[in-house]
Amino acid sequence: MNFQKKGDELEALFNNAAIGIIIANQLGEIVQINQFALNQFHYQESELLGQKIEVLIPRKYKDQHIRHREHYGRNAHSRPMGNGMDLYAVKKDGTEFPVEVSLSPFDSNGNQYAIAFISDISVRKASQEALLQLNAELEEKVKERTRSLSEALEKEKELNELKSRFVSMASHEFRTPLSTILSSAYLVSKYTGGDDQPKRDKHIQRVVSSVNMLNDILNDFLSVGKIEEGKIQVRFAELNIRDFIEQLSAEMQPILKKGQQIVHQHTGEEIVVLDYSLLKHIIMNLVSNAIKFAPEETVIKITSAGTAESFSISVKDSGIGIPQEDQVHLFERFFRGSNVVNIQGTGLGLHIVSKYAELMNGTISFTSAAGQGTEFHIIFRPINEQE
Repeated sequence: MNFQKKGDELEALFNNAAIGIIIANQLGEIVQINQFALNQFHYQESELLGQKIEVLIPRKYKDQHIRHREHYGRNAHSRPMGNGMDLYAVKKDGTEFPVEVSLSPFDSNGNQYAIAFISDISVRKASQEALLQLNAELEEKVKERTRSLSEALEKEKELNELKSRFVSMASHEFRTPLSTILSSAYLVSKYTGGDDQPKRDKHIQRVVSSVNMLNDILNDFLSVGKIEEGKIQVRFAELNIRDFIEQLSAEMQPILKKGQQIVHQHTGEEIVVLDYSLLKHIIMNLVSNAIKFAPEETVIKITSAGTAESFSISVKDSGIGIPQEDQVHLFERFFRGSNVVNIQGTGLGLHIVSKYAELMNGTISFTSAAGQGTEFHIIFRPINEQE
């Protein structure tokens, strides 16, 4: 079609415009296209004239575009195409690229035409996507930073709570041994005669016992601090569990109540690979609790078993047991059962035991009932299952 132009200026404007311009008739056939649009789509003019406009639309959008074009033909008016939608065009080689399109209808010699102004917005789109990506990354960093701050605040809150509870516990638990040390030291100074040596020895032993008690309290607190800070180093080594427990049982004989006994029974493999120091702390804590909470003339039973798959150990007593309502809190820091308020302790021992067991790939459980004793059971998996 020899489209009628209005003057050389309009023709120059059409051909030299820095935007793609395509004119289509009412059937959607391309009747004129400027050089800028040809460069955009990588076509020669002869390849597009007379072709349906859908040749420049990606295949997946063609049917939809035909419906939109027909609707526009019935309700033609100037407007941006695909308002609020992402529009794409396709080059001769099949490459898709994002575009903005403005449509305007006009009449020439009684025929209806539509002129499309086409802008390649690839650079803008890439910038927008980069900006969105940057915003997403910044938002993620803000969230991460917020999480870190929240975790830090939570840690600080826990630390402050830990300090507060330690001060409260220390003021209570330190009072008795310190009073004992003070009174015994005073009485020792009064026993000056040669025949007073047995009395001096008695009070010196009370001082030593009280100092050991204070030392145990401080060690418990220091251990919790190291656990919280992740500073406990686990050193696995082979040890003979039968000899190990027999040695610990001998060490604990002096603190047994009248008539109490420690009985150990082992089955299976005797060589285990665990941390000597951590395992010693676990067993001594569980056994000392059993001694403390069980009456005189009772048996504290230690049972151990070794296989190629695991090593287990249990400590059973016939003491006061753990009330049902207290059991869910048993391994929490500073928790003490409602039936042991008059028995000295920090409430840290079982928390430390559970953490030490965990560090050696162990799991701890227990069965108990008030007045019916308690049995703690720990299962350790071998080193090669920790990977």
